[in-house]
Amino acid sequence: MKTLLVTGYRAHEIGIFSSKHPGIPYIKKALAARITPLLDEGLEWIITPGQYGVDLWACETALELKALYPELRLGIIAAHAEPESRWKEEKQEEFRRIVARADYYGSISKRPFEGSWQFRARDELLMRKSDGILLVYDEEAAQGSPKYIKEEALKLHEESGYALLIVTMEDIQSMADEERQMADYDSQQPE
Repeated sequence: MKTLLVTGYRAHEIGIFSSKHPGIPYIKKALAARITPLLDEGLEWIITPGQYGVDLWACETALELKALYPELRLGIIAAHAEPESRWKEEKQEEFRRIVARADYYGSISKRPFEGSWQFRARDELLMRKSDGILLVYDEEAAQGSPKYIKEEALKLHEESGYALLIVTMEDIQSMADEERQMADYDSQQPE
């Protein structure tokens, strides 16, 4: 696999309303845990739609992984021009900071938001340009925005073997539990 599409829930869909939410580091750790073996096998690009939530956390994860895998490239392909224009200023600044560090940034449409066709066109392009998808998705949780792309990825998987990798909320919780256990263990060790 040379190119991996990484996406999932928007922040508000999973109850995250601040960039300082304590769950974000665990989401990023779960993403890194799934991406690292792929990098060891030759993954070259991570591409994402760049929406606020899993997409941007995946970008941050990719940028962090570049320290160990300098050949890794990050691409962000938005659905329309200025996708961040309606976000709060703090989120806009975060988005622009990430875009500035990406290896590629573009949008399907050079016009502002006009309709859902822009999102469908973006998702189709991202899937066409990738060998597989890493999707943060939970069958047990609210369906949310990743439902459509998961359905399309399943079709591609059945037709052509397109890789479909899923990070569930359970995976993320196990990252948090593991870290908590390590902290408890460390605190019980004699000095």
